[in-house]
Amino acid sequence: MPLLRLAYVTQFMIAVIAVFVLWSQVGGQTHLDLMPWYVKAGLGGGVAFAATRATKLSVEGKSAWNGGSVKWVGIMLALMVGCGLASYYFHMYGEEDEDQGDETVTSQLLDRPAGLTPQVAE
Repeated sequence: MPLLRLAYVTQFMIAVIAVFVLWSQVGGQTHLDLMPWYVKAGLGGGVAFAATRATKLSVEGKSAWNGGSVKWVGIMLALMVGCGLASYYFHMYGEEDEDQGDETVTSQLLDRPAGLTPQVAE
């Protein structure tokens, strides 16, 4: 059994990586960056734990799809929907950087060629 426990720990660690890579690709990295750490840790860790638990119950049962494994796959899917809803929430209501669009008059004048600068009447 210790070897099987090591396999489950390894699967959990790989699942954590896979969850966050999938979440950043599907939901968008900018929305993921706006979320507090505890939302990401709770949902991402929950999905990885549910995947590992479903695998454990699938291995221990008589058949691969037994009641316990189906229950944990359902929990995993529900948590993944929660990840999507969290990404959507932060897409709609998250703070965005508004400083990127600010240009001063000085920077606009510096971008023009020398012949197109406005003449100031004295």
